[in-house]
Amino acid sequence: MKRLLIVLALLAVAGAILWATVGGGLQGSVEDRLEAELVARGLPQPIAECMAGRMAERLSVNQIRKLMKLAPEEGEADIPLNVAEFLERVRRVGDPEVLEVAAGSAAVCAFSQR
Repeated sequence: MKRLLIVLALLAVAGAILWATVGGGLQGSVEDRLEAELVARGLPQPIAECMAGRMAERLSVNQIRKLMKLAPEEGEADIPLNVAEFLERVRRVGDPEVLEVAAGSAAVCAFSQR
């Protein structure tokens, strides 16, 4: 009986891990939070939705956390006034992959909305 409980517990843990990683169980919540953060930073909702999906697929959780901590420096507007300002703030993260993914996502999503 004890072995059966241990096996069931291990199967439950393995199932949860598979759901969270391969099945995309955590992907949706990360993507939703990232989209909300991009909208709060001034991006139009359709572009933010598109970018969040692309960025959630391509960036690690740590890279996304760095992005969410971006704040305006002294003298800057709270919300970037254009894509160039947004990308300049992303550059401050200091991670070339984050900048590449953000710039590529911004370009693809901006053109797909037209």
